[in-house]
Amino acid sequence: MTLILRKLLASSTYAISATLEALAKRLEVIIDHHAPPLAILEEAISGNIETFDEVKEEWAEEDDEAVREEPSYTAEDLKLIRAEIHSLHDFHALAKSIQKNSKGEVLLTALQRGFTQAQKKGANKKAVIFTESTRTQEYLKRILDNTEHSGKVVLFNGSNNDRESKEIYKKWLAKHAGTDRVTGSRTADMRAALVDCFRDEAEILIATEAGAEGINLQFCSLVVNYDLPWNPQRIEQRIGRCHRYGQKHDVVVVNFLNKKNAADQRVYQLLSEKFRLFEGVFGASDEVLGTIESGVDFERRIAQIYQSCRTEEEIQSAFDALQKEMETEIDETMNITRQSLLENFDEEVHEKLRVNLRESKKYLSRYENWLWELTRYYLTPYADFTSDDHSFMLRKNPFPDEKIHSGPYRIGKNIEDPETSSGQAANTYRAGHPLAQRIIETCKSLSLPRQELAFHYSTTPKKITILEALVNKAGWLSIANLTISSFETEDHILFCGLCDDGTELDEEICRRLFSLSATTKPLDLLMPDESRALLSQIAKARETGILQETATRNAGFFDTEMGKLEKWAEDIKSSLEIELKELDKEIKFRKTEAKKIPNLEEKVSAQRHIKELEKKRNTLRMNLYQAQDDVDVRKEKLIEDIEARLKQKLERNELFMIRWKII
Repeated sequence: MTLILRKLLASSTYAISATLEALAKRLEVIIDHHAPPLAILEEAISGNIETFDEVKEEWAEEDDEAVREEPSYTAEDLKLIRAEIHSLHDFHALAKSIQKNSKGEVLLTALQRGFTQAQKKGANKKAVIFTESTRTQEYLKRILDNTEHSGKVVLFNGSNNDRESKEIYKKWLAKHAGTDRVTGSRTADMRAALVDCFRDEAEILIATEAGAEGINLQFCSLVVNYDLPWNPQRIEQRIGRCHRYGQKHDVVVVNFLNKKNAADQRVYQLLSEKFRLFEGVFGASDEVLGTIESGVDFERRIAQIYQSCRTEEEIQSAFDALQKEMETEIDETMNITRQSLLENFDEEVHEKLRVNLRESKKYLSRYENWLWELTRYYLTPYADFTSDDHSFMLRKNPFPDEKIHSGPYRIGKNIEDPETSSGQAANTYRAGHPLAQRIIETCKSLSLPRQELAFHYSTTPKKITILEALVNKAGWLSIANLTISSFETEDHILFCGLCDDGTELDEEICRRLFSLSATTKPLDLLMPDESRALLSQIAKARETGILQETATRNAGFFDTEMGKLEKWAEDIKSSLEIELKELDKEIKFRKTEAKKIPNLEEKVSAQRHIKELEKKRNTLRMNLYQAQDDVDVRKEKLIEDIEARLKQKLERNELFMIRWKII
């Protein structure tokens, strides 16, 4: 209860004031009737925070068996309770007198900054604001209704009994009448109606913790933690409503923090720097959250610090001890994660990873460079090339039967508005461009004479270590195109090379050969049958390797898609289980109330209503099975797609054969 009171106090004066008043009234009941204090005080607090029962259950699981004694009050006890009632009335009056909450006033600034960041990433103007108090939720809506967001705010909580939610629900039912969107469960349909309204009409969803479970907000990429939970797994759950399968943009997370509170600052530091909840890189939060046994245990430790420490020195010392206790295990997990990502990257790759955005736009990938060289070779009679910015001026269309425009072209990565070094607007040139496609197809179909290429390594300014051992050696090299036709068509280039002594050349060595300049001469030497047989064996091995890679990739695709289906099924299951849990509570409550009814007719009517609720519960349980059937249907479709991928047709065509030597 102390934990929840602290959360309400941090949320808003509106959240804490009503709770203080309720506590005072419940204490008066204790004095008048000598009632058990625990249940009465819990009732006073639970009315303002929906997760009370859940928090109570979580903490109870961690606690030793609670000691619950029958109440016995002395005269001194009653005197102290009356004094506490008086204090609570004073605190309530003070809280109620505070009409302006600075935390609420800066919400508009937070939304403006959050929307700016989200829209820079191309995201919709949608935000979900999380608070732990229903009264704070109402307070925030009043603030936003007096701004440009008026009429664009939706509330989402465990009951949704406000007038606007009921109106949204009514319209949704009318719109989807007679369709399978309407489940017949008010709770499920209300949740669907509010989410649809947020997606299609509103800009802001103000949600309690009920909005952190079982709903899909992938169309929204701005999360505002107005009340920041101490349990890191709850925070991850909130962000997970938006950061999920189907999300097309980076999720922006805005956290409210009292910078004047040393304990608040240290809590945020732990959540941010140790749990990495707000970075979203390498799945860091998944890795780190897996290292802590219980988010509830972490929450308990934080609550203990808030409750026992009074000076900044005590606060810092307590948090230092907590951080030291956790960081060894967390840091070890993160180091393993980094190592698994970077262990195979050599120094050259690290340097490329540090290239800034401006420079990366000038950098050509291997395939773009191949396209550039091929284009420059073929278009030499038709275009003027500028190597500095990888652009060319097409003077004449080399393919009159194709509608290709003359003018400037530029190749490169991440070019939205290409222009040449002279500032002239240019056409973006990529492998999919009609001009590039015609050049590639034409060059692939050329019948090339077999020649000897002398690659010049000794005079090149480049240092290519893997070629040094081949200087003054010679051999044969074949380049073939492998086409795999199945679910989709793929093209692969097979590099097959060997030395005269029969040593096989690695694929990378074959590629690197073409980084060197070369001179050519007609080939007056026939390839030995032994070399021809070896090249054929190498090509077959390369082909087998590619097929294995394709099978592995398809298996990964299958696992990923199956994982998405399982996640979708889990979301549906969670949503239905929440409804079942709420319905169970209502049935239990109705049964308890029915026993108190003295009138037989009313008692029968109450039992009839309970039976209707139980029918609904049975329907929900059936829906769980139906959801599983839907998953099975989708799984069957996925299996059929994979089977189509397995029906492969292979075609291998030799592009050219050369005799090589390195000088």
